[in-house]
Parts: sequence; C-alpha cells; structure tokens
Amino acid sequence: MNKAFRYRLDPHAEQEILIHKTLGCVRFVYNRMLANHQAIYDGCKNDKATWKQPKYLLPADLKKECAWLKDVDSVALANVERNVQTAYRNFFRDPSVGFPQFQSQHHDKKSQTTNNQGAVRFG
Repeated sequence: MNKAFRYRLDPHAEQEILIHKTLGCVRFVYNRMLANHQAIYDGCKNDKATWKQPKYLLPADLKKECAWLKDVDSVALANVERNVQTAYRNFFRDPSVGFPQFQSQHHDKKSQTTNNQGAVRFG
C-alpha cells in the first residue's frame, strides 16, 4: 500500500529560488537522459548487426559537463535515473502506456521526490 502526504509550503525568497532551481535541474537531467535512452533505442532498433552494449548517461556524468547541477540536491537528481528507467520499463511492459515523453517547463504539476520524505508537489 502506498501512502502519500501533501504539504503546503511557505518558503522565503531564498528557499523559493532553490526549489525552482532544483525543479529545473531535475527536468533538464530527465530530458537529457531520456534523449540518450531514445538514441540508444533507435540505434539498436535500426542497426542490430553493429549494435554494441550502449553507455547510458548518468546524473554524475552530467555533473561533470554542467557544474551548476552541483548546486541542487543530489538525491533529486539520482531519482531522475530511476524515473527514466521506470518509464522505459512501463513502455516495454505495456506499449499502450506510450513512449516516454520529455518534461515541459510549462507543465502545471511540478514535483520532486526525495528518498526520506516522498513526493512533494509545488504549484
């Protein structure tokens, strides 16, 4: 049985900036990892003869490229990897679920998951 808690937050200005920065970084990492997975999936599907074990992109690899990702919670970025894998697993388990989609900045329900608190929605 899953249990969810919804909290109303009243952050001060500095906390609000950090929340928005974290949500933006999570979206950026998710989209980059999803693009990497899609490229690997397309390469495997189109050219099976020369296909090799691909190198999946990890949040730690992105931190080396983009230093500004070090400013946010590493647990939130680590959970992105699990979310991308779950999206692909759900697609292959049941194709009617649909192929994983990129996250939009204008999506109305932004959320962040942390390991010890659960999901928290902002907005």
